[in-house]
Amino acid sequence: MAFESDVVVREVDDNTWQLVEDLRYVGNTDRFVVPAGFRTDFASVPRVFVWLIPKYGRYTKAAILHDFLCDESKADRFDPDDADGLFRRAMRELGVSFLRRWVMWGAVSLATQWIKLRRRHRLSPARLGQLLLVGLPAVAFFLVPAVVVTVWLALFWLLELIAFLALKPFSKKRVNRPRFSWRLS
Repeated sequence: MAFESDVVVREVDDNTWQLVEDLRYVGNTDRFVVPAGFRTDFASVPRVFVWLIPKYGRYTKAAILHDFLCDESKADRFDPDDADGLFRRAMRELGVSFLRRWVMWGAVSLATQWIKLRRRHRLSPARLGQLLLVGLPAVAFFLVPAVVVTVWLALFWLLELIAFLALKPFSKKRVNRPRFSWRLS
């Protein structure tokens, strides 16, 4: 029960990567192949949280598998809750620490449940309990640092904008205009 291949990718753009080779995962009863050509952003972590959970790490293979299974669920070929559960299990098999694994699972599972609510699906009481158990402490833990990081990102963007505006009239070379983004570009 594990991944049978390495991650081999090529960069598509600032936030997207494409598999060059298949990524193979063998579970207890199922086998999954993420095909070469599949595009991923690795772990979909908002910019304000990458200080704690980078977009790639020990969990990268699990994140790619999860992205693939989420695409499969959008096409009604896989259950999104099962995709979230496999994400957590694959992270455990990859040696991701307990707390990081559960926080990451909580985030993706919360997104899955949000999508279901928007589509008028009902949440199971057990899933809601799990999310509250993981989600409330995580929100309390992440809220203050997220606000601090957001303020600093905005200040840094403002400094970049001031430098851009000051240097642009005097530069003979093209000066890149700063962009504020929640993504890592």
